[in-house]
Amino acid sequence: MTDTIFGKIIRREIPANIVYEDEDVLGFKDIAPQAPVHVLFIPKNEVIPTLDDLQPSQAHLIGKLALAAAEYAREQGLAQNGYRIVMNCREDAGQTVFHIHLHLLAGAPLGHFGAA
Repeated sequence: MTDTIFGKIIRREIPANIVYEDEDVLGFKDIAPQAPVHVLFIPKNEVIPTLDDLQPSQAHLIGKLALAAAEYAREQGLAQNGYRIVMNCREDAGQTVFHIHLHLLAGAPLGHFGAA
């Protein structure tokens, strides 16, 4: 495990408000939330710095992160009103920890970029 803050959270070397965990994914509340609900989902067993570093053989990890976020959203009653999942890639996109992760944002109407 590389020495990022996420690696330290996975190894339980620093505290985090963990709200989801399975064999492959860890979910915990963001320490600087951008929405009433802001949870990060990270792969536990592989460290991939950015989405650009993801290899085809690792594509299943993104699915596991998304499925974990969806399960958490349903369990917390967030799915009916909606939620957003986001992945940032590199500094200009807002990535600050170089261990891929998915943001789940919910709990209030969220602004949007253009039409969807």
